[in-house]
Amino acid sequence: MARQRKVLASLKAEEVCEEGRAGLSNSMTHHVIEFCAGGGGQALGLEMAGFECEAAVEIDPDCCTTLRANRPWWDVRNDDMRNVDAARWKGVDLFAAGVPCPPFSVAGKQLGSSDDRDMFPDALRLIEECSPSAVLLENVPGFASSKFDDYRKKLLRRLEKLGYQADWKVVQAADFGVPQLRPRFLLVALRPQTFDYFQWPTAFDRKTGVGPTIGDLMSAGGWRGATQWIEKANRIAPTVVGGSKKHGGPDLGPTRAKKQWREMHVDGLGIADQPPNSDFNPNGHPKLTVRMVARIQSFPDGWQFSGKKTAAYRQVGNAFPPLVAKAIGRSIRSALRMQRAPSNNGDEQLRLLEEPAVYYSSGQPLKPHHFM
Repeated sequence: MARQRKVLASLKAEEVCEEGRAGLSNSMTHHVIEFCAGGGGQALGLEMAGFECEAAVEIDPDCCTTLRANRPWWDVRNDDMRNVDAARWKGVDLFAAGVPCPPFSVAGKQLGSSDDRDMFPDALRLIEECSPSAVLLENVPGFASSKFDDYRKKLLRRLEKLGYQADWKVVQAADFGVPQLRPRFLLVALRPQTFDYFQWPTAFDRKTGVGPTIGDLMSAGGWRGATQWIEKANRIAPTVVGGSKKHGGPDLGPTRAKKQWREMHVDGLGIADQPPNSDFNPNGHPKLTVRMVARIQSFPDGWQFSGKKTAAYRQVGNAFPPLVAKAIGRSIRSALRMQRAPSNNGDEQLRLLEEPAVYYSSGQPLKPHHFM
């Protein structure tokens, strides 16, 4: 019986991957190199969109352990992007980077170029060295504020000098099957001959809430209040915050966010080790586990995070949601092939969230070569 379940799960995983490739021909392989890869959210989403990861560079050792454990065939490099020469990847299809956000975050001092953590200059150097066909840069929505108008203009001018046309947009994760308010600044640059084919992915027709997304996990410990809780928590969550190594243990963010979580009947004052059991108050406010938060970020259950709870939660909370990366990746891949992005009303992505037995419990997507 166990073997039957394993085979069935494998078939379901392949079914999901097949649907994820709908509208994309398999006649051409595209490769991506990623910097500041973190716990793998963006890289995983780009893999779902059909990009094979050529290399993933990340400075945090726990993140690198996570990446190697989940994708042993990726070239994972534990290094500071400031020390890397990207010429070895000359002509790669896509350069992707989630450059550090503190210099532009409203939660910080927003020092921008005056902050020594500003990695946009190094990203531009790496882009010049590897001369990719396309560029994807991700950051906090604060980078779109008027305070950084001049900075953005300089960034766009530099990309233009390197031979790219670029566009940027603040994308809302909740529009792409992720049950949380997680706006992100995205910049996409392509060569002039392919830029006109690029289209930003359109928002899905419907959204999904936290309760239905993690309901099976919340009830796994036998909690008698799980069914009612699923209805109470059937809302879009506030932005999940991973925090930094300088600031304490794992929780669900600042005071305002914790209040919003409490309105969803969630205790945001920490992260639980296990789901609530049968002794937990049926009308209580349970804490989320790392795995539950990973679900809310749209990671499949098969994606395991290394390190102790705080380190694992930090990787989850700071990640770029895979389903959002998949949506933007499909649009970039279509443009590289001089095709319009396939239309998608979101049913496919939402089904991944609504049928956890298919997406979450069936394991990880297939190896990149299956996308060829």
